[in-house]
Amino acid sequence: MKVLVTGGAGYIGSILVRELLRKGYSVRVVDTFFFGEDSLREVSDQIEIVKGDIRSYSDFNGIDAVIDLAAISNDPSGELDPKLTESINYKGRVRIARLAKKNGVKRYVLPSSCAIYGVATGVADESSPVNPLTTYAKSNYACENDVLQLADQNFTVAILRQATVFGFSYKMRFDTLVNSMTMDMFVQKKIILKGDGSEYRPFVHVKDTSNALIRLMEAESDLVNKKIYNIAIENVKVYDLAKRVCNTLNMPFNTEFGTWVDKRNYRVSAEKIKRELGFTPKISIEEGIKEIY
Repeated sequence: MKVLVTGGAGYIGSILVRELLRKGYSVRVVDTFFFGEDSLREVSDQIEIVKGDIRSYSDFNGIDAVIDLAAISNDPSGELDPKLTESINYKGRVRIARLAKKNGVKRYVLPSSCAIYGVATGVADESSPVNPLTTYAKSNYACENDVLQLADQNFTVAILRQATVFGFSYKMRFDTLVNSMTMDMFVQKKIILKGDGSEYRPFVHVKDTSNALIRLMEAESDLVNKKIYNIAIENVKVYDLAKRVCNTLNMPFNTEFGTWVDKRNYRVSAEKIKRELGFTPKISIEEGIKEIY
């Protein structure tokens, strides 16, 4: 089985590609490589690599499934150029899904984001109202709606709403909370908070979310077709997360407030993916902190 991974050189993609190889899949990566090719260098002889943009890419020859990761991947970056973000994160991925279906691909998996819940009371499950606050979140939600319309008995569409991802990757990001707090302690010996720390966030390790994406790709069509799943290991207040980073590293608790305020505040339930697909994340926040440090 051959899997097309868009954005396969990125933070999640470079882990996902290795997990797919470990499970015996053939992999084609399509990526612009704006941040270089080093993240795939050690597996480059085991995969097919295409330098391309999802807004123009069109070769689905031999592809059985698509995991469509390519995106501008956080809220601040998304706001730098909202039209560009929408053209990639929404229109570009919908285009890939449509072409995949037209070319006979059987499975399309969309890595979306729990950021679409924005500000939520209680614990949000997949049937809860959404409240996307940013271009990034709005583009994810628009993409979800459009690709679900493509699903039928011959084209399976499954969506994974990912919590805030953390952990080591071959293409590191230090803008996500666990990663950025750990880097703050390593470099500055203090953590810069965005907001007052009372906001909740859900979290998931990069390897766990990669394997959840593979689980959606592998599952029987009648189990996952036209369905959305949250993935998270736990929900934590930002202030409490800062304490846990310091405790895990055996360093004094030291924080200050930054200038940019993040208005998002939400918790999510990942019971559906556990109940229906038997998938449970395994890697704790503390394990992620240690490997990042």
